Amino acid sequence: MSELAGELARVREAFDKPTLRLLDRKWAPFVLFVFKSSFSRDRRSVRADLLHIQVDAYLADLRSVGSDVPGKTGRALCVQWMNDQWLYRETGEGDEEHYSLTSHALEALLLVESLSRDRALISESRLTTIVDTVRHRATQANPDREERIRRLDRAIAENAAERDRLAAGGEIAPVSNEQMREGYADLVDLIGQLPSDFKRVEESVAAMHRQIVNDFRGEERPISEVLDEYLAKTDALMTSTPEGRAFEGAFTLLRNDDLLRELGDDLETILLHPFALELSATDRRSFMGTVRLIRKGIDDVLTQRNGLTTTLREHIVNHDVVKDRELERLLREINKELATWMQTAGPRSTVTAELMPGTLDAPHLRERFYDPGAHRAPPELQDVSDDAPPPPSLDEMRTQGGPLLGELRDAIVTAFNHGDAASVGDAFNDLDVTLRRPVEILGMLQIATQIDAVSRSQTLERFETVRPDGSTRSFEVPRIMLSDDETAALSALNYGSDND
Repeated sequence: MSELAGELARVREAFDKPTLRLLDRKWAPFVLFVFKSSFSRDRRSVRADLLHIQVDAYLADLRSVGSDVPGKTGRALCVQWMNDQWLYRETGEGDEEHYSLTSHALEALLLVESLSRDRALISESRLTTIVDTVRHRATQANPDREERIRRLDRAIAENAAERDRLAAGGEIAPVSNEQMREGYADLVDLIGQLPSDFKRVEESVAAMHRQIVNDFRGEERPISEVLDEYLAKTDALMTSTPEGRAFEGAFTLLRNDDLLRELGDDLETILLHPFALELSATDRRSFMGTVRLIRKGIDDVLTQRNGLTTTLREHIVNHDVVKDRELERLLREINKELATWMQTAGPRSTVTAELMPGTLDAPHLRERFYDPGAHRAPPELQDVSDDAPPPPSLDEMRTQGGPLLGELRDAIVTAFNHGDAASVGDAFNDLDVTLRRPVEILGMLQIATQIDAVSRSQTLERFETVRPDGSTRSFEVPRIMLSDDETAALSALNYGSDND
């Protein structure tokens, strides 16, 4: 009878967990509908005010078609679901509150999803997975060296025989669509369990840190002892819980980038099989997102661990033991005075106490005293005019300025009137070095733009420029040709239309 009572107690304990409490409620279908509609693999969290609006919209739509729904508002329902440990609310960037599903809600969704499938999960693929896993673990568990060598030799012989057969031109037996569908269903079932597994690890890390904070705040021991114990618990954080140990083992495997890259290639190969044509675009996208799901789960757990560790470190650094002791001493004195007063006070006696102390009526206090140095004159400036360099000449300043538009326009007009230039570039390269600065190219382009001669350019030509310090630099500039009318137009800009 004791075994029966113990089994009954274990079943009751299971029904007390948030997952089964969710499935046992009257409004369980509505709650799971909201969770499935509002959250997805790519949408892990929803802004709090947005989820309240979404739930209100769901309630209004379902009431309009006559469905029986809860009579509360969206905000009240979200708060209730958070208290039931189905939703988790946290503050993100910009002090915005977000909701996310807990591991209990994810497990309930996974269970309902598995029950709503038309096909059973028992299949050749599932049994093959079990047999391969058992064989692999048995090989690892067997300490007999000879037996392990025998198993490896057998596997090597089987693989070598298959390789030789294929290398000799042997036929590759095609896998049927039915077999691929069974294997795909098996993989989808295993992949669907990953979000709740990662979430359970996050919750385990958060619970461990909350416990550490509570222990730290309630300790009366020296701060050094508390700090040592905190560091020891942090070091053993991922090995002291079943979830942490499982994640630590998986993390060692999944942080291998080559392994994840091969996993992505294998997923793509599976979807290239003809059976994948029967899958919807959503199923294909979800299946190919497995690697991203794994990376996101790992990042979320590590972020949770690093964020909470940072919070605890700041708490330890900013913890003021002196102020805590002063407050404790003050409360102790208040209790002593209260006990003395209760010896003579009646049952309905009251005492008037101000919640906040009053302000002091004090005259203005001088904030700064007179400083004679503040009124002292600054020291005289030294005369360093004899050390000043000679001022630059007008010609030197002009070499550092902008383009000489007038001289440049005159030189180009002269070159084209005498027929010495085949293009503007030829005319530019024959100019005096004072008119071949790099900045003069901008002036030349401005001049050519005034008569719309740049737009028809199709090729480039080289301009050889000379800087004021004598160094040279080459530039590729559009090749510009000037007709007689355009040359006359340039001349008119400098000298007027009556001048040739």
